[in-house]
Amino acid sequence: MTGLGWLLLPQQAVPDDDDWLSAPEREVLSRLRFAARRRDWRLGRWAAREALRRGPEAWLDGTPLAHVAIVSDADGAPHVVRPRGLEPCAISLSHRDGRALVALAGPDVRVGCDLERIEPRSDAFLRDYFTTAEGRLLEQRGADERDRTANLIWSAKESAVKVLGTGWRVDTRSVEVQQIGEPGTGWRPLRVRCDGLPRPLAGWWRQEGELLASVLASPPPDPPRRLAAPATGRPAPPEPARPPLR
Repeated sequence: MTGLGWLLLPQQAVPDDDDWLSAPEREVLSRLRFAARRRDWRLGRWAAREALRRGPEAWLDGTPLAHVAIVSDADGAPHVVRPRGLEPCAISLSHRDGRALVALAGPDVRVGCDLERIEPRSDAFLRDYFTTAEGRLLEQRGADERDRTANLIWSAKESAVKVLGTGWRVDTRSVEVQQIGEPGTGWRPLRVRCDGLPRPLAGWWRQEGELLASVLASPPPDPPRRLAAPATGRPAPPEPARPPLR
């Protein structure tokens, strides 16, 4: 099984200055026109650095933060670059409502994560983007679970296309959620079928207040472990309080 680390950070964790950004990242930031987009982008870059700093592999290994770049390829997938070159790790980012989710794994792993709010989804949305089997899964969970299940299915789909490296250049029905573990504390199992793959992607989901986090990986991952702040190094901001499950 594959080891995964995860981290959820709030917007308040991000430093006010940009001294920690690399030169290539500052160039990207300068091209972002809208304040909300700039804010989310900075949050993702800071959360990625925090995850790398906290990881047991010590990927940063004392490298100054401004010498680390989180760069995106043509498909939007993030990669970690240091002066010595591309860092041998897999990373995925997602943000929603002032929070950033990071999933981190070692080399030879494909990983995708997503963060969604529990909110109503229209019947038209479900007809357009969900498969017939996903519609049945939604019905099986009942009306009380409709919003949570609908957004969890969508989150798992988002994570799946990140693992595939395709983004939404594929039909949303080419990835199909087959299994959603029952709600509970901690990480619950997920399974997603993808056209073109010989076997489904495996992963996990959990609820953090009104947000749903999903993580998928290939090879199949163990339940993700929360990345704790190290005893030394730049102080890490506190993580947000976790309201009880609904």
